[in-house]
Amino acid sequence: MAIMRKAFTATLFAALCAVAAWLSVPPRGNAPRGWAAQFPDRPITQSPDLKGSYRFEQGGWVFVHLKGSPQQIGYQHGYLLASEILDAFQAVKLRDTHDTHRDWNFFRQAAREMLWPMIDREYQEELQGIAEGLKAKGVALDLDDVVALNGFEEVADYYVPWYDAEHKVANAPHLVSPGNCSAFVATGSYTRDHRVVMAHNNWTSYLHGERWRVIFDITPQHGQRILMDGFPGVITSDDDFGVNSGGIMVTETTITQFVGWDPHGKPEFMRSRKALQYANSIDEYVRIMLEGNNGGYANDWLLADNKTGEIAQFELGLKAHRVWRTKDGVFVGSNFARDPAVIAKDTTFDPHNPASSPNARHTCWNELMEQNKGRIDVTMAQHFMADHYDAFEKRTNADERSLCAHVEDSPRGVEIWGWPPNYPGGAVTGKAMDSAMARAMSFYARRGHPCDGDFIAAPFLKAHPEYAWQAPLLRDMKAGPWTVFKAGEHAP
Repeated sequence: MAIMRKAFTATLFAALCAVAAWLSVPPRGNAPRGWAAQFPDRPITQSPDLKGSYRFEQGGWVFVHLKGSPQQIGYQHGYLLASEILDAFQAVKLRDTHDTHRDWNFFRQAAREMLWPMIDREYQEELQGIAEGLKAKGVALDLDDVVALNGFEEVADYYVPWYDAEHKVANAPHLVSPGNCSAFVATGSYTRDHRVVMAHNNWTSYLHGERWRVIFDITPQHGQRILMDGFPGVITSDDDFGVNSGGIMVTETTITQFVGWDPHGKPEFMRSRKALQYANSIDEYVRIMLEGNNGGYANDWLLADNKTGEIAQFELGLKAHRVWRTKDGVFVGSNFARDPAVIAKDTTFDPHNPASSPNARHTCWNELMEQNKGRIDVTMAQHFMADHYDAFEKRTNADERSLCAHVEDSPRGVEIWGWPPNYPGGAVTGKAMDSAMARAMSFYARRGHPCDGDFIAAPFLKAHPEYAWQAPLLRDMKAGPWTVFKAGEHAP
């Protein structure tokens, strides 16, 4: 009898454990129609594993380590960054709907009907995983929202202007592609140790920039390990500063006044993530970015292969592109197009206007590189990112022409990007690494203005009520310290 009671108890206990396990499975996000048929090898009720993932905060950044299959990486991303993703989503939605004069359903439809079908299965699974992780944390964003969020750098500023022109939309707002970031990559006789040095600061609206504070350490099931900065909920860096375990170092600056879009192309956010994850050479990076190029978020990519010491500038237009490369030299970026074919076929950019922000910063970069030839290292790179020299006015002045931009202080704004006078935007992060750091999968990052300046929202909004529409979500952006991050590190 005792044996029977023990057997019954064991059976009951096992049954209760099974019920408890079933109840603990987080609900799936709102999967698109046909999802189960599209991925028949993945049971609908399967819960991704958080094992091996973690997060911590340091220097104003959120460091997240993601590991596993695409589904697991996505789930970990959505789950660990749920609050940051919801906050970032609200800022993106506010800006996109305000600037384009369209409701959010327009962006959801573009995500579902145009972007989603062109995304590789691996990244479809990762995006679905993000939606599932968010759902498990009680965040009511579905897959369409997640895909639209990932396209925030290309849909509003590239697709919508193309769509309005194609459909002859009456009273369409004047939208232009952005011009974000200052960056350089140097090697050979330009650097102190004759190896690669790379640095970048991200220019964007403070509405977005204050939220651009994630360091992603990703160990995928396939491809290279990745260390990059990024935006919550987005599978690529998007301001594009990163390094992979194959020694490929990547950054970029956006091409000013770019015009063009291919609705049948692959999203830029997917191609740039795929290139950083799978490229083992500069040639492979270029090939992946060209495959299915949709023209979205068009950039001058500054690349380095740490294995060989070679660096490259890859100017990627839609109708034209070009690659320059060297083992002894420097490439700079400040949102200017360089190749005559790209300028003529893909932009309305004037390379001869010395007063424009891209050209003034180009002049500044050239002067800095020549003045410091043979001495450039990662410490000097940090100082470059904080530079306030206006090469057009030939004086120190933190404005839209300085490498570390403070457009909120400029009465001119940046007209060619659609930034009105005193627009709350400018440099919002700084990053730098050299060859030794890249070999260790490590880099410096600083949140906020690289110059150590703070942006305080309340007095700005009081002085500039024309930006009151941002008031619900515009926050202070205070500069943090230069902080070293390394793949695989844990909380200090």
